[in-house]
Amino acid sequence: MNMEREAVTIRFPIPLLNKAKHLKDGSESFNELVVEAVEREVKRRQAIATHQSIVARRAKIKARTGIHPDVNVLIHRLREGDMRSE
Repeated sequence: MNMEREAVTIRFPIPLLNKAKHLKDGSESFNELVVEAVEREVKRRQAIATHQSIVARRAKIKARTGIHPDVNVLIHRLREGDMRSE
């Protein structure tokens, strides 16, 4: 993926910078290491935000409609041909 890039200045704590430089892959640039780390963190935070949104929506629906019965029992009964209700 070829994206347009912008130069920024980042001030790293020296111990973290030394660890990162020591751990990076030999052919990998330090810039690539940082960009990939930031991409992973952005995706992780987006996933957390999405999960929190889903949890909030579920709570809102539950408050409005109450707890729904487990449909798995009904599905199994329908698959087995047992159409009787409880």
